[in-house]
Amino acid sequence: MEKPANEKAKWEAQVEKTLKRFPERKENFHTSSTIPVERLYGTEEENYELGFPGEFPYLRGIQPTMYRSRLWTMRQYAGFGSATETNNRFRYLLDQGQTGLSVAFDLPTQIGYDSDDVMSEGEVGKVGVAIDTLADMERLLDEIPLDKVSTSMTINAPAAVLLCMYIAVGEKQGVPSEKLTGTIQNDILKEYIARGTYIFPPKPSMRLITNIFEYCQKNLPKFNTISISGYHIREAGSNAVQEVAFTLANGMAYVEAAMESGLDVDSFAPRLAFFFNAHNNFFEEIAKFRAARRIWAKIMKERYNAKDPKSWKLRFHTQTGGSTLTAQQPDNNIVRVTMQALAAVLGGTQSLHTNSRDEALALPTEDSARIALRTQQIIAHESGVADTVDPLGGSYYVEALTDEIEEQVMKYIERIQEYGGAVQAIEEGYMQREIHQNAYETQKRIENGEEIIVGLNKFKLEEELNPELLKVDEALGKEQIENLEQVRSERNQSEVNRHLQELRNQAKDPNANLIPYILEAVRNYASIGEICNVLRKEFGEYTGS
Repeated sequence: MEKPANEKAKWEAQVEKTLKRFPERKENFHTSSTIPVERLYGTEEENYELGFPGEFPYLRGIQPTMYRSRLWTMRQYAGFGSATETNNRFRYLLDQGQTGLSVAFDLPTQIGYDSDDVMSEGEVGKVGVAIDTLADMERLLDEIPLDKVSTSMTINAPAAVLLCMYIAVGEKQGVPSEKLTGTIQNDILKEYIARGTYIFPPKPSMRLITNIFEYCQKNLPKFNTISISGYHIREAGSNAVQEVAFTLANGMAYVEAAMESGLDVDSFAPRLAFFFNAHNNFFEEIAKFRAARRIWAKIMKERYNAKDPKSWKLRFHTQTGGSTLTAQQPDNNIVRVTMQALAAVLGGTQSLHTNSRDEALALPTEDSARIALRTQQIIAHESGVADTVDPLGGSYYVEALTDEIEEQVMKYIERIQEYGGAVQAIEEGYMQREIHQNAYETQKRIENGEEIIVGLNKFKLEEELNPELLKVDEALGKEQIENLEQVRSERNQSEVNRHLQELRNQAKDPNANLIPYILEAVRNYASIGEICNVLRKEFGEYTGS
């Protein structure tokens, strides 16, 4: 590392540059006792090995001033029933101070089936919003200004189709694609590992992902092309070390696939984003985020020779741990979520979703969603943790944990590389086995009382209260199918057929970028099922065997 004085001078120069674009939120930061709060602590020479925020390897954060200038984006993951109902929830949350949208799609949408498909029966609108055609996306985003609101879409196998629908809605609003901001999850590898909403085999799936990288580099420069997700790996039963290791290994596979397709690493790497879980072991979670940042920076700079500092930065969204929530005594979940959200903020997240207290039982009610959002706002504006950069940096415990997590993560990554990379390790079942074993050991500890879950295996109540739950109207499925039938009756079917045939033809050419052809089909109101069925015929379906 450079001499401490040089490093500090570099950071101070970056601060000055940052403040011109993003002035700090207050003129003076101070505690409730009016004690001044400095921008950063631990800048003395004896502490310089920690580095500085906004400087490689970003242990202390990816921005020089972090939350003193801009708070994290507050998102609440939402989606249920019809596009109109979900739009109402989005607008309610925006009115309550949410700063970005996060869309949950129903199961048929996630696996590329139309609502009237026999495979969709009983699932339409149940775990997210049903989107069949561009008409649904228009209703979903009605009166939401896409030039001002950032949207995250949790969609993977058919991510290209939903992205094209989003682009098309932007066009109808008069918002050019280069002004659209947001993220598509677009992470198929973790579906094979942990979640299961895949459609196509790995090779064509990776082709679609690199097609999106290439298209967005030219047309959507502000859009995050992938959110490489450790969240679902953790929900499937991994521990914190495995979550980081398997997520970063998947990230390496995407980087290598894009480079093999001919893309320069610095042309796409700045738009890569990550998605992590926040669980209950407070200090371990903070250390996990800090270690992940440092590891990724080293990988991008030293392994892939990225030159642009933006390519080195691990930008991530966090969601509090769904699997940590209990159906018993659901109000306890408010405390769990608060602790998890605080860990994410102290770990330097760029974006945050806080789960609602009733999500172990059903989709969140409006009241529960509001409490979850207020949790973030109280942390941001009342706790003081956002007033200085990396407030736990230099803690003996946190730094030791960070170093230990990094060491264990690198051992996993090296093992995965011995398999030939993440795709091969997935095909061999290595990561799946590691997750299953950890989940089994964790469950044993809970069942024998070694690991206490308040309200579940200790401090139980004789009688549980029955909270009011959100129920999705069964009639919504029928209504969604009627809407789809209406779109089909009103669209130009010959144009739909022509664009689907063109997509089929291009899918046969392994060098063709399919995004422009999907976009044309979407603009003409081809459905997600019709588009995915064209690709199913050309690519085949993955069976998991």
